Amino acid sequence: MDAMEFFRNSSGNWRSQRTTHHLAFRRAETGTSEIFVEALGADDQKIVEICEMHDCDPAKAVGGAFVRWESAMAWDKEDENHEGTTVFALIPDEDNPQQGLLLRERGYAEIVPIAGRYHIDEEEALVLVTEYETMTTIERFWFANPDMRLRTSTVQRFGGFNTATYCTEMRVKEENPVPTSPSPAYEQFCGW
Repeated sequence: MDAMEFFRNSSGNWRSQRTTHHLAFRRAETGTSEIFVEALGADDQKIVEICEMHDCDPAKAVGGAFVRWESAMAWDKEDENHEGTTVFALIPDEDNPQQGLLLRERGYAEIVPIAGRYHIDEEEALVLVTEYETMTTIERFWFANPDMRLRTSTVQRFGGFNTATYCTEMRVKEENPVPTSPSPAYEQFCGW
């Protein structure tokens, strides 16, 4: 499996159960997410734009993915918002297509455009490593079966403040699709 095949296999709607361990506080927090993934071809305008944003030649990209999510965590304050979108673009190394540069429109730990590294490990998991100014994130995604994806992530901040997260993500079948936009009741509740 290569990273593009991983994104194609991830396309669709997912429901995620998450546990985040706040290691400095010795406490765990649970949460849920609704996630939509769409694999994007190398010629998709979103891939071209993200490459140009990072001053990379779009011709070197093999494709990527568009991801949208809505999340809620147990310790959320009333005004906290865990929803958004991002685009990933894959630029494989010339000598090894199983690894390369991963361009993001928005990072996992900081909301800024960021470039990291990806590789497919010996168990066909997609591993993403991103270095930010103040932290490093390592994310690992793998399939237990075609409709169950697992994910771990760690955030290592300078000074030792760390979190570790484990997610179980189940594919949502078409008879129960994840909404692509907020429901009218949700919009009314939020005053939109």
